[in-house]
Amino acid sequence: MNCWKSINLTKEFGTNRINIVSFLIGLLSFIFLYVPISIIQGSTHVNDIGLFPLLVGLIVLPTIHSFMHILPLFFMNKRLKIINKRKKTILPVFTYYTKLHLTKKVSLLVAITPTIFVTVPGIVASYIFKDYSVYILLFTAAHIGISFIDYLYMIHIIKAPKEAYIENSADGFDILIKAPHP
Repeated sequence: MNCWKSINLTKEFGTNRINIVSFLIGLLSFIFLYVPISIIQGSTHVNDIGLFPLLVGLIVLPTIHSFMHILPLFFMNKRLKIINKRKKTILPVFTYYTKLHLTKKVSLLVAITPTIFVTVPGIVASYIFKDYSVYILLFTAAHIGISFIDYLYMIHIIKAPKEAYIENSADGFDILIKAPHP
C-alpha cells in the first residue's frame, strides 16, 4: 500500500479556526432550523423544564458523538481498538483504531453515522415535541457544530480514488492505495 494523502485537519486549519467555524455553523444551523420549525408549529410556548435536560445533553454530547462513530464498526464485526480519552471533561471521548484498513464506503458510513442517529432524530423530535422544540433544536445545532470536522473528513474521503483504503492515525487519517504491480 502506498499513501495517497495524509490528512491532519488540526495542522491544516488550526484548532482555533476549527472551533470558531464549528461554533458559527452550530449557530447558523440553529437559526435556519428554528425559523421553519416555529413557523410550522405556530406556537411560542416554551416549557422551562427543558433547560436541565439540555445542559445534561450538551455535557454528554461529545461522548455520544464519538460512540456513534464506533457503532457501525461493531455491527460490521470489524476488529478495532477503542481508546478512552479524557481531555478536560468528566465524560470520556472515544477514538478507535482498526486492525485492518477500512474501505472508502465504510469510512463514509462511519463518518455520517452520528448525523443519521443524532441530528436527524433531533430535527424530527423538535417537530413532534412542540413545548421542548427550542431545547431539542439547541442540542441538534450543537451536534451539527461538532459534526463539522466529520464533514471535512468526508470531503477528503469522497475525493479519494474509488479503490482507496482509509487508515486512522493519531493525528488524522491516511488515504492508502494499492501499489501497482511491476
